[in-house]
Amino acid sequence: MKVHVVSETPFIIKGNGVHTAFVDHVDLLKKQDDVQIVVNNEGRGDVFHGHTNGLYYFYKGIRYKQRRVYTAHVIPDTMKGSFPVAMWKTMMPAIKWYMKQCYAYADICIAISPRVEEAIIESGAKTKIVRIYNPIPLNKWKRTIENRTIGRKMLGLKDDDFVVLGVGQLQARKGVEDFIDVAEAIPEAKFVWAGGRPFKALTEGIVRINSRIDNAPQNIQFTGMLDLNQMPYIYAAADIMLFPSYQENCPLAPIEGAASGMPVVFRDITEYHSLYESSYLKASTTEGFIKITRNLMIDKSFYNEACSMSEQLIKQFDEVEIRKKLIAVYQKIAVYSNSENRRSDIERFLKDVIYRKYK
Repeated sequence: MKVHVVSETPFIIKGNGVHTAFVDHVDLLKKQDDVQIVVNNEGRGDVFHGHTNGLYYFYKGIRYKQRRVYTAHVIPDTMKGSFPVAMWKTMMPAIKWYMKQCYAYADICIAISPRVEEAIIESGAKTKIVRIYNPIPLNKWKRTIENRTIGRKMLGLKDDDFVVLGVGQLQARKGVEDFIDVAEAIPEAKFVWAGGRPFKALTEGIVRINSRIDNAPQNIQFTGMLDLNQMPYIYAAADIMLFPSYQENCPLAPIEGAASGMPVVFRDITEYHSLYESSYLKASTTEGFIKITRNLMIDKSFYNEACSMSEQLIKQFDEVEIRKKLIAVYQKIAVYSNSENRRSDIERFLKDVIYRKYK
């Protein structure tokens, strides 16, 4: 069987989690020879799998009627805090309509989190839904002394610096302003924010955030957008990671940070309550982030406990189990694509195989 994986991110926007998920997905499928992989314009396959929701997705999927799979990384709420308020409020009805078309175009929608599954249902799109998390390639993010040395050299950091990392686009939704507040409150630590603005001037709060960056204290640096291949060094260079984002679906950055072997502190938001199966460090306010960060800096026992929490957290995103689920979806949709009872067959499969056998 040949799977045609499609994403617009290599052509337009690489500095986000959707591109990382696309790259990880392709790499994961290539790890075994039970399927062949075709990416974007490389050819055609037996099954179509889209990751992005632009016109390219619809164009490439034309020839795959009844054999389309779509991973829903984005929901309408993702626009809030990403683009200017006036823009997303005005466009929200159109955004909801368009996202419904994206979901409905697929025969099977992969929801990467419980919240995404809810959003697809709320849209009213006529499609089948299966929940499969984004996989995390552990070997890619595993911390080594060599990577730590390279990362600290890239960032101009000393061996004895205590480094707090933030990862994400420079937009309000990602909590970058809160990250700056924490850095101001803890001058004895070094803070690094890795990420840029793939949407340029359309980014929410660009003027306000630029002003905060220009007036940020000496102990914080902003790397701008980095290549995905550089990120293992950046994670290895850090001692803890703060992820103060206000809205997420199934974020890759904090799990990558956890996979690198350091404590990760999340914002306490509703989406995580249903997403994560094990406990994690969380804070509701900037004061909470400051308190936890200081405790991690001075309390070795607490730090080790937090590292153990990261180790447990990443087990939920085991790439071996996630690959099994993906292959099962491809096999069934290919088999049933010409069946008269195709929809009921797929529905039965999703219930019996995915949710019962692999959940």
